[in-house]
Amino acid sequence: MGLGGWIAVAIVLFVLGSIMALKPSGVEQRLDKLRMTARRLQLNPKLIACPSWIRGKDNEYGSGMIAQYALILPNIKLPETRYQVIDGQLRPVLAEKPIDNLSDSQSDSIMPNYHLDKEPLALPERIAPFVKAVYSKANSMVIFWDDSAYVKPNSNPQYCPEQIEPDLMCLKERLSDWAMRLNPN
Repeated sequence: MGLGGWIAVAIVLFVLGSIMALKPSGVEQRLDKLRMTARRLQLNPKLIACPSWIRGKDNEYGSGMIAQYALILPNIKLPETRYQVIDGQLRPVLAEKPIDNLSDSQSDSIMPNYHLDKEPLALPERIAPFVKAVYSKANSMVIFWDDSAYVKPNSNPQYCPEQIEPDLMCLKERLSDWAMRLNPN
């Protein structure tokens, strides 16, 4: 094979390598399937910067990115609540408000809501360890969790693609249940 043949082989290998680099990894494909299933179940997944009241990356408040899955409930009015998950239970968090938005008679924080205090998560064991917080406001219940850990083999050896939909259905039912318990009507 001459010099021209070696150059052709190098070009083909370069092109194939570039194409293979564009292909998503197995974890990215699993995460895509999880989020697409969540969308189909109307759980509205979104990757956001971790809010300052949630322990994110490296267990630091407001660090890194976190997934939020929101269940929108029409015809319902929920109070603004914040709960962190501590030892598998929901624990209330003070809802900090900027001082500009409060009247002189109000303090710089809102009292926490205790309706779901010490409520067990009661989620599938494949999801529960990755849940960080629960939030409600207006007509939505939101759960913050590390959904990427759910699909990674090293953090969730029990991962099974057939369990995604049942796990997310359980999550949706739990969010709906919490919303009904928070709804004053």
